[in-house]
Amino acid sequence: MDRLPTIEDVARAAQVSRQTVSNVLNTPAIVKPETRKRVEVAIRKLAYRPHASARRLRMRKSSTIAIRLDPMTNGISGALLDRFLHALTEQAGARGIRILLFTAADPAAEIEQIRKLRAGADVDAFVLTATFHGDPRTEWLVENDVPFVTFGRPWGANDMNNPKHLWVDVDGFAGMREATIHLIDQGSSRIGFVGWPSLSGTGDDRRRGWQAAVEERLSLSDAAPGARDLAALSLSVEDRLDDARHAVVALLESDDRIDGLVCASDTLALGAMIAAASLGRSGLPIIGFDNSPVGQALGLSSVDQALDEVAGGALELLLGETGGDLVHRDGAAGDTRHRLITPHLVIRQPLRLLGTDAATTPTAA
Repeated sequence: MDRLPTIEDVARAAQVSRQTVSNVLNTPAIVKPETRKRVEVAIRKLAYRPHASARRLRMRKSSTIAIRLDPMTNGISGALLDRFLHALTEQAGARGIRILLFTAADPAAEIEQIRKLRAGADVDAFVLTATFHGDPRTEWLVENDVPFVTFGRPWGANDMNNPKHLWVDVDGFAGMREATIHLIDQGSSRIGFVGWPSLSGTGDDRRRGWQAAVEERLSLSDAAPGARDLAALSLSVEDRLDDARHAVVALLESDDRIDGLVCASDTLALGAMIAAASLGRSGLPIIGFDNSPVGQALGLSSVDQALDEVAGGALELLLGETGGDLVHRDGAAGDTRHRLITPHLVIRQPLRLLGTDAATTPTAA
């Protein structure tokens, strides 16, 4: 058969009506098992594929999930969303689902875009990224009963387990704790943390991982007698390379006993690498978070977020383990509404950014 097989070809091969084939494709439960099996065999033999657009019209569903394309940023870690989008699109395509990208300048504009897309029946569900404390987008989606899943936790005590808020996230606490313990096992005993300003749920989570590790393994805490408090070892800066560089220079100049750094992003880690090299400490062990392409090229050790698993988790929450139809959750016990993905540490030998120097400190190898 040179042309593509049609539903009529399947009906003739299975010796059933065209409507029976349609029922097998759309409402298989109403077809007798023996008839359904005969039609399914014909479908496989002919390699028949239903016309996606026609099926969407019949089922009154778009088979489309929308996600906002975040504004361009200058951070090294800005490629993170690109990698997530690629994984999401690839895995959704395997389920017969399309990904629609849209832009919006701020949360209010994003809500308006979602409202328009939903009103036009262009989209079945939404994926949100970059969640934050008091996020108005999720509140609007819940109130308007719009199916969605977020890449990022709600970051609010009242809605962490809201059955209408599906979410998937990376366990930043576990990832940063593992990174810090790795440095301790390699001999570091005074490890600083470079993170973001407070009220960043993601950044605070990663800071807690660092704090837990130094408290457990080094007995260092704010309450430790005679110990410099943890606040002196923790920096909060915007996710910009220059901001990190200046802050880390000041930190290392004020405390020459620091023998390791863990950072909330690769952008911050690369700024820290430049700062350390400028002070003649190219060998200072530094670990980032995100496993960005730039970090990989420079040999930066980093925590990889396992974005393939994140994308897969988001689709499973919306669509179930297989298939392309939204799952209607009834609140039964065991009805999982979130996924917390465990990241993994990638250790590399870093490049010497400013050449070799006299000061030698064990690297994070």
